[in-house]
Amino acid sequence: MSTYALSDAATMLRRDFRHLRRYPVMTISGIVTPTVMLLLFVFVFGGAMSSGMGGNASYVNYLVPGILLMTLGSGCAATAVGVNMDMTEGVVARFRIMAISRASVLTGRVVGSMIRTLIGVVLVIGVALIAGFRPTAGPVQWLAAFGFIALLTLALTWLAVALGMVAKSPEGANGSTLLLQFVGPFISSAFVRPETMPVGVRWFAENQPFTSMIETLRGLLLGTPIGNHAIVALAWCVAIALGGYLWARVSYNRDPIR
Repeated sequence: MSTYALSDAATMLRRDFRHLRRYPVMTISGIVTPTVMLLLFVFVFGGAMSSGMGGNASYVNYLVPGILLMTLGSGCAATAVGVNMDMTEGVVARFRIMAISRASVLTGRVVGSMIRTLIGVVLVIGVALIAGFRPTAGPVQWLAAFGFIALLTLALTWLAVALGMVAKSPEGANGSTLLLQFVGPFISSAFVRPETMPVGVRWFAENQPFTSMIETLRGLLLGTPIGNHAIVALAWCVAIALGGYLWARVSYNRDPIR
Protein backbone atom coordinates (compact mmCIF):
# COMPACT_ATOMS: atom_id res chain seq x y z
CA MET A 1 0.00 0.00 0.00
CA SER A 2 1.45 3.41 -0.99
CA THR A 3 2.00 6.37 1.37
CA TYR A 4 -1.05 8.08 -0.13
CA ALA A 5 -3.16 4.97 0.39
CA LEU A 6 -2.08 4.78 4.05
CA SER A 7 -2.82 8.48 4.53
CA ASP A 8 -6.24 8.10 2.91
CA ALA A 9 -6.99 5.04 5.05
CA ALA A 10 -6.06 7.02 8.18
CA THR A 11 -8.44 9.78 7.05
CA MET A 12 -11.23 7.23 6.62
CA LEU A 13 -10.43 5.80 10.05
CA ARG A 14 -10.80 9.26 11.61
CA ARG A 15 -14.10 9.68 9.76
CA ASP A 16 -15.24 6.33 11.16
CA PHE A 17 -14.56 7.44 14.73
CA ARG A 18 -16.27 10.80 14.16
CA HIS A 19 -19.36 8.82 13.12
CA LEU A 20 -19.01 6.87 16.35
CA ARG A 21 -19.43 10.09 18.33
CA ARG A 22 -22.47 11.09 16.25
CA TYR A 23 -24.14 7.66 16.19
CA PRO A 24 -23.00 5.76 19.30
CA VAL A 25 -26.14 3.64 19.75
CA MET A 26 -25.12 0.68 17.56
CA THR A 27 -21.67 0.49 19.10
CA ILE A 28 -23.01 0.70 22.65
CA SER A 29 -25.62 -1.92 21.80
CA GLY A 30 -22.87 -4.19 20.50
CA ILE A 31 -21.26 -4.15 23.96
CA VAL A 32 -24.39 -4.04 26.10
CA THR A 33 -26.16 -6.96 24.39
CA PRO A 34 -23.53 -9.65 25.11
CA THR A 35 -22.97 -8.20 28.60
CA VAL A 36 -26.68 -8.50 29.40
CA MET A 37 -26.67 -12.05 28.01
CA LEU A 38 -23.71 -12.89 30.23
CA LEU A 39 -25.36 -11.52 33.37
CA LEU A 40 -28.71 -13.08 32.48
CA PHE A 41 -27.32 -16.56 31.95
CA VAL A 42 -25.06 -16.41 35.02
CA PHE A 43 -27.40 -14.89 37.59
CA VAL A 44 -30.86 -15.90 36.31
CA PHE A 45 -30.42 -19.19 34.43
CA GLY A 46 -27.02 -20.14 35.85
CA GLY A 47 -28.36 -22.43 38.57
CA ALA A 48 -30.35 -24.56 36.14
CA MET A 49 -27.83 -24.40 33.28
CA SER A 50 -24.93 -25.48 35.51
CA SER A 51 -26.55 -28.79 36.47
CA GLY A 52 -23.91 -31.42 35.93
CA MET A 53 -21.16 -28.84 35.45
CA GLY A 54 -19.99 -28.63 39.04
CA GLY A 55 -21.77 -25.50 40.26
CA ASN A 56 -22.46 -21.93 39.18
CA ALA A 57 -18.81 -20.85 39.04
CA SER A 58 -18.05 -23.63 36.54
CA TYR A 59 -20.91 -22.50 34.33
CA VAL A 60 -19.50 -18.95 34.24
CA ASN A 61 -16.24 -20.38 32.95
CA TYR A 62 -18.08 -22.53 30.41
CA LEU A 63 -20.21 -19.58 29.23
CA VAL A 64 -17.66 -16.80 28.69
CA PRO A 65 -15.98 -18.09 25.47
CA GLY A 66 -19.41 -18.19 23.79
CA ILE A 67 -20.25 -14.71 25.05
CA LEU A 68 -16.98 -13.42 23.59
CA LEU A 69 -18.00 -14.82 20.22
CA MET A 70 -21.39 -13.10 20.57
CA THR A 71 -19.52 -9.83 21.21
CA LEU A 72 -17.77 -10.18 17.86
CA GLY A 73 -21.10 -10.90 16.16
CA SER A 74 -22.73 -7.86 17.78
CA GLY A 75 -19.86 -5.68 16.57
CA CYS A 76 -20.56 -6.91 13.04
CA ALA A 77 -24.07 -5.45 13.17
CA ALA A 78 -22.76 -1.90 13.66
CA THR A 79 -20.27 -2.43 10.85
CA ALA A 80 -22.86 -3.72 8.38
CA VAL A 81 -25.31 -0.89 9.18
CA GLY A 82 -22.60 1.77 8.88
CA VAL A 83 -21.41 0.45 5.51
CA ASN A 84 -24.98 0.22 4.25
CA MET A 85 -25.73 3.81 5.26
CA ASP A 86 -22.67 4.95 3.30
CA MET A 87 -23.93 3.01 0.29
CA THR A 88 -27.58 4.03 0.41
CA GLU A 89 -26.85 7.70 1.17
CA GLY A 90 -24.43 7.96 -1.77
CA VAL A 91 -21.33 8.59 0.32
CA VAL A 92 -19.42 5.74 -1.31
CA ALA A 93 -20.44 7.00 -4.75
CA ARG A 94 -18.91 10.40 -3.92
CA PHE A 95 -15.72 8.78 -2.62
CA ARG A 96 -15.34 6.93 -5.91
CA ILE A 97 -15.05 10.16 -7.94
CA MET A 98 -12.63 11.79 -5.51
CA ALA A 99 -8.84 11.63 -5.87
CA ILE A 100 -8.36 9.14 -3.03
CA SER A 101 -7.24 5.55 -2.82
CA ARG A 102 -10.16 3.24 -3.58
CA ALA A 103 -8.88 0.68 -1.08
CA SER A 104 -8.79 3.26 1.73
CA VAL A 105 -12.59 3.48 1.98
CA LEU A 106 -13.04 -0.13 3.04
CA THR A 107 -9.69 -0.37 4.85
CA GLY A 108 -10.53 2.56 7.13
CA ARG A 109 -13.93 1.07 7.90
CA VAL A 110 -12.49 -2.39 8.70
CA VAL A 111 -9.72 -1.05 10.95
CA GLY A 112 -12.16 1.19 12.85
CA SER A 113 -14.62 -1.66 13.30
CA MET A 114 -11.89 -3.99 14.55
CA ILE A 115 -10.70 -1.44 17.14
CA ARG A 116 -14.23 -0.91 18.46
CA THR A 117 -14.98 -4.65 18.60
CA LEU A 118 -11.73 -5.51 20.38
CA ILE A 119 -12.36 -2.77 22.95
CA GLY A 120 -15.79 -4.34 23.47
CA VAL A 121 -14.16 -7.75 24.01
CA VAL A 122 -11.88 -6.31 26.72
CA LEU A 123 -14.86 -4.68 28.48
CA VAL A 124 -16.88 -7.92 28.37
CA ILE A 125 -13.92 -9.87 29.81
CA GLY A 126 -13.75 -7.30 32.63
CA VAL A 127 -17.45 -7.80 33.43
CA ALA A 128 -16.99 -11.58 33.23
CA LEU A 129 -14.16 -11.45 35.78
CA ILE A 130 -16.40 -9.50 38.14
CA ALA A 131 -19.16 -12.08 37.58
CA GLY A 132 -16.84 -14.93 38.61
CA PHE A 133 -14.94 -15.92 35.45
CA ARG A 134 -11.68 -17.55 36.52
CA PRO A 135 -9.48 -18.46 33.52
CA THR A 136 -6.43 -20.65 34.04
CA ALA A 137 -4.53 -19.29 31.03
CA GLY A 138 -0.94 -18.09 31.38
CA PRO A 139 0.59 -15.18 29.39
CA VAL A 140 1.23 -17.35 26.31
CA GLN A 141 -2.34 -18.70 26.28
CA TRP A 142 -3.78 -15.20 26.75
CA LEU A 143 -1.63 -13.91 23.88
CA ALA A 144 -2.78 -16.80 21.69
CA ALA A 145 -6.41 -16.19 22.67
CA PHE A 146 -6.23 -12.47 21.79
CA GLY A 147 -4.46 -13.29 18.53
CA PHE A 148 -7.20 -15.75 17.64
CA ILE A 149 -9.92 -13.24 18.61
CA ALA A 150 -8.22 -10.56 16.45
CA LEU A 151 -8.07 -12.92 13.46
CA LEU A 152 -11.71 -13.92 13.95
CA THR A 153 -12.70 -10.25 14.29
CA LEU A 154 -10.95 -9.46 11.01
CA ALA A 155 -12.77 -12.30 9.27
CA LEU A 156 -16.23 -11.43 10.60
CA THR A 157 -15.67 -7.71 9.94
CA TRP A 158 -14.93 -8.29 6.26
CA LEU A 159 -18.03 -10.50 6.06
CA ALA A 160 -20.08 -7.74 7.75
CA VAL A 161 -18.74 -5.16 5.26
CA ALA A 162 -19.87 -7.37 2.38
CA LEU A 163 -23.29 -7.92 3.95
CA GLY A 164 -23.67 -4.18 4.48
CA MET A 165 -22.82 -3.46 0.84
CA VAL A 166 -25.35 -5.87 -0.65
CA ALA A 167 -28.24 -5.16 1.76
CA LYS A 168 -31.06 -2.94 0.48
CA SER A 169 -31.45 -0.93 3.69
CA PRO A 170 -29.82 -0.42 7.12
CA GLU A 171 -32.56 -2.59 8.64
CA GLY A 172 -31.75 -5.34 6.15
CA ALA A 173 -28.04 -5.00 6.91
CA ASN A 174 -28.70 -5.39 10.63
CA GLY A 175 -30.95 -8.40 10.01
CA SER A 176 -28.35 -10.09 7.81
CA THR A 177 -25.97 -10.30 10.79
CA LEU A 178 -28.42 -12.16 13.06
CA LEU A 179 -26.71 -15.42 12.10
CA LEU A 180 -23.46 -14.05 13.55
CA GLN A 181 -25.06 -12.43 16.60
CA PHE A 182 -27.49 -15.08 17.82
CA VAL A 183 -28.28 -18.09 15.60
CA GLY A 184 -24.71 -19.34 15.25
CA PRO A 185 -23.72 -18.95 18.94
CA PHE A 186 -27.00 -20.35 20.29
CA ILE A 187 -26.90 -23.51 18.15
CA SER A 188 -23.37 -24.38 19.21
CA SER A 189 -21.50 -25.33 22.38
CA ALA A 190 -21.72 -21.75 23.68
CA PHE A 191 -24.43 -22.23 26.32
CA VAL A 192 -24.88 -26.01 26.77
CA ARG A 193 -22.99 -29.08 25.68
CA PRO A 194 -24.10 -30.31 22.21
CA GLU A 195 -24.62 -33.85 23.56
CA THR A 196 -27.67 -32.57 25.46
CA MET A 197 -29.38 -31.53 22.19
CA PRO A 198 -31.69 -33.57 19.91
CA VAL A 199 -29.82 -35.68 17.34
CA GLY A 200 -30.21 -33.42 14.30
CA VAL A 201 -29.50 -30.22 16.22
CA ARG A 202 -26.55 -31.89 17.95
CA TRP A 203 -25.01 -32.86 14.60
CA PHE A 204 -25.33 -29.28 13.37
CA ALA A 205 -23.99 -27.83 16.62
CA GLU A 206 -20.98 -30.12 16.63
CA ASN A 207 -20.05 -29.45 13.01
CA GLN A 208 -20.78 -25.77 12.51
CA PRO A 209 -17.78 -23.39 12.64
CA PHE A 210 -18.77 -21.47 15.79
CA THR A 211 -18.38 -24.59 17.93
CA SER A 212 -14.77 -25.09 16.87
CA MET A 213 -14.08 -21.38 17.47
CA ILE A 214 -15.64 -21.51 20.96
CA GLU A 215 -13.85 -24.75 21.89
CA THR A 216 -10.55 -23.21 20.78
CA LEU A 217 -11.11 -20.17 23.00
CA ARG A 218 -12.29 -22.42 25.85
CA GLY A 219 -9.14 -24.52 25.57
CA LEU A 220 -6.83 -21.50 25.50
CA LEU A 221 -8.49 -19.71 28.42
CA LEU A 222 -9.49 -22.68 30.59
CA GLY A 223 -7.17 -25.51 29.57
CA THR A 224 -9.90 -27.82 28.26
CA PRO A 225 -8.97 -30.26 25.45
CA ILE A 226 -8.90 -28.52 22.04
CA GLY A 227 -8.30 -31.52 19.76
CA ASN A 228 -8.56 -30.56 16.11
CA HIS A 229 -10.88 -27.61 16.86
CA ALA A 230 -8.01 -25.09 16.55
CA ILE A 231 -7.11 -26.24 13.03
CA VAL A 232 -10.75 -26.23 11.95
CA ALA A 233 -11.35 -22.80 13.53
CA LEU A 234 -8.28 -21.26 11.87
CA ALA A 235 -9.31 -22.71 8.51
CA TRP A 236 -12.78 -21.17 8.90
CA CYS A 237 -11.27 -17.81 9.88
CA VAL A 238 -9.07 -17.73 6.79
CA ALA A 239 -11.95 -18.84 4.54
CA ILE A 240 -14.39 -16.27 5.98
CA ALA A 241 -11.81 -13.46 5.83
CA LEU A 242 -10.85 -14.23 2.23
CA GLY A 243 -14.44 -14.79 1.11
CA GLY A 244 -15.69 -11.64 2.88
CA TYR A 245 -12.86 -9.51 1.46
CA LEU A 246 -13.40 -10.71 -2.12
CA TRP A 247 -17.20 -10.34 -1.80
CA ALA A 248 -16.85 -6.80 -0.41
CA ARG A 249 -14.35 -5.76 -3.09
CA VAL A 250 -16.49 -7.10 -5.92
CA SER A 251 -19.60 -5.39 -4.49
CA TYR A 252 -17.70 -2.11 -4.05
CA ASN A 253 -16.46 -2.13 -7.63
CA ARG A 254 -19.72 -3.34 -9.16
CA ASP A 255 -22.34 -1.30 -7.37
CA PRO A 256 -21.12 2.24 -6.61
CA ILE A 257 -24.55 3.95 -6.61
CA ARG A 258 -27.59 2.54 -4.77
